[in-house]
Amino acid sequence: MTAPATAATTARTGTAARPTAPSTPSTPSTPSTPPALAGTLPATAVDAVLRAALLEDAPYGDITSQMLIPAAARATAVLAARVPGILSGGEVFAAAMKLTDADAAVVLLVADGTAFVAGTPLARVTGNARAVLLAERVALNLVQRMSAIATKTAEFVALVDGTGARITDTRKTTPGLRVLERYAVRCGGGTNHRFSLSDAVLAKDNHLAVLTGGDASKLAAVLLEAKARLGHTVHFEVEVDAMEQIEPVLAAGVDTIMLDNFTPAELAAGVALIGGRARVEASGNVNLATVAGIAATGVDVISIGGLTHSVAALDLGLDIELALEAGTEPGTEPSAGRRAP
Repeated sequence: MTAPATAATTARTGTAARPTAPSTPSTPSTPSTPPALAGTLPATAVDAVLRAALLEDAPYGDITSQMLIPAAARATAVLAARVPGILSGGEVFAAAMKLTDADAAVVLLVADGTAFVAGTPLARVTGNARAVLLAERVALNLVQRMSAIATKTAEFVALVDGTGARITDTRKTTPGLRVLERYAVRCGGGTNHRFSLSDAVLAKDNHLAVLTGGDASKLAAVLLEAKARLGHTVHFEVEVDAMEQIEPVLAAGVDTIMLDNFTPAELAAGVALIGGRARVEASGNVNLATVAGIAATGVDVISIGGLTHSVAALDLGLDIELALEAGTEPGTEPSAGRRAP
């Protein structure tokens, strides 16, 4: 990798050159109360995800870089935004680069949970060139997905601002990536539902069908019996899909009632019927067009599987910075004012 003598440039990975920013950039809204993110993404969980991903992507090494890139070559690369969004996964990017090169220097230029415009440099890494290229795709895949989740969550959060309703995720996460995707929801200003089946009781329609055999008159009794066996610290939630189930469920003294696929009018009636005797969660048919109306019914929580199960990766790229003057070593800082974004 030799430095060009006269031109200031950035080598874009896998994409044609693009403008540094749109003429009228659109910046997503950062959550009005910045999320408390420090220390909430366990390093051990990140390490496990990254090791599995790198083993999948390069089980016997990266033969392309081993053939083409000198072993001692160094490179500086910038994580850059192609589109506006909310960042999530800066720590993951850094950990990926450090996992392939323990001596890599990573600078996070934008904090997780922060809005950015297209063209914004988000992070910079300097290290062994082979190692940077080895970590590139794994780091990008994860940060692009996490930032997409954060950005989508922030859209929902903005639409319910002032209603008192909380936006939360579900267990509809990518297998193996739940800890990262749940963190990304928090970066967007949302909150998390139970992390796993081990964390709380949530009796859904299939549980109730098995328990009652379809006999609605048994509902209160079977729930009371179950609650009597439950530890006092365990949260108890029950999903209902019809108004007539609400009173029997309330009679069991549950903590939260999930109103599943209720219309806004039914949600408002359900909230009035429950009357503060339990927390009310709305689920089903929630999208950007419907969420404000759902929040206006007075529900406490709105759970949205689409935050994690169907987002499209946010367009971020890793661009190799090339040195600018003759004699400048690859990976050194270029002259001020002549660096491509």
